[in-house]
Amino acid sequence: MGKPKLREHIINREWCKGCGICVHFCPKQVLELDREDKAFAARPEDCVCCKLCELRCPDLAIELELEEEETSEALETAEA
Repeated sequence: MGKPKLREHIINREWCKGCGICVHFCPKQVLELDREDKAFAARPEDCVCCKLCELRCPDLAIELELEEEETSEALETAEA
């Protein structure tokens, strides 16, 4: 199984209170706070999918959507 690949950062702006925890913990400085103190992915191409932002967000406002390399259906077909 290869390295996970990011599809997108899903950030619920209504839940984000702008605490900056996700920004602080991101090892690649992907996230920033905008003018309204809401988190956004400023450099999504640098994301390594560590999910620290998702795990550390106290308000559960961030979710990483990852691309699946192979679907379970394709794996079942290959095994048959």
